[in-house]
Amino acid sequence: MTLKTDFKKDLDSYRARRGEFRILEVPALRYLMIDGHGDPNTSPEFTQAVEALYPVAYRMKFASKNDLGRDYTVPPLEGLWWADDMDSFTTARDKSRWDWTMMLMVPDWIDDAMVAAAVERAGAKNRPARLGDVRLETLSEGCCVQTLHVGSFDDEADVLQRLHHDVIPGQGLTMTGKHHEIYLSDSRKVAAEKRRTILRQPVKAAGEGSR
Repeated sequence: MTLKTDFKKDLDSYRARRGEFRILEVPALRYLMIDGHGDPNTSPEFTQAVEALYPVAYRMKFASKNDLGRDYTVPPLEGLWWADDMDSFTTARDKSRWDWTMMLMVPDWIDDAMVAAAVERAGAKNRPARLGDVRLETLSEGCCVQTLHVGSFDDEADVLQRLHHDVIPGQGLTMTGKHHEIYLSDSRKVAAEKRRTILRQPVKAAGEGSR
């Protein structure tokens, strides 16, 4: 019987508690990535991005199970978010100004050839519109602060306000890198008030040079 890895249980970087702001060192991880801009609720570009990522991820999973004997649960969808004015995340919440990168983590035993083969298979039938924009990239975030938000995405503002303006400066840290969200709940199946989302912010010691 093939053992099935669940990264949400096995990786420390997928652990967070509501109301707790934890400092942790996040290892370098590889992701399938695709970029975009604008309101995720109304942008066709966003929908097409997600529709391009999952077929590749599932073909990698099937190849891993069938060819390598290593099965796993496809990791949760993740997103990097940023804007010219980061207060647009905590005050105005003007989603039309947001840039984003949507991501799915790639297990370390999946090599580049398997990723390329999965992309090719995903385009064999009903090719996703943005399949050609999917790339494989390593994300090295290092020291981060993260917490668990339970509720709708629109209710994140107060948590982010506290994270950005109280918790991080209070620890003698400054923000670096991009705001990172990990969607532990399937928004298609879980009511907005029950959604569980990890909110992560890469940081550095105040006065420390850029990494």
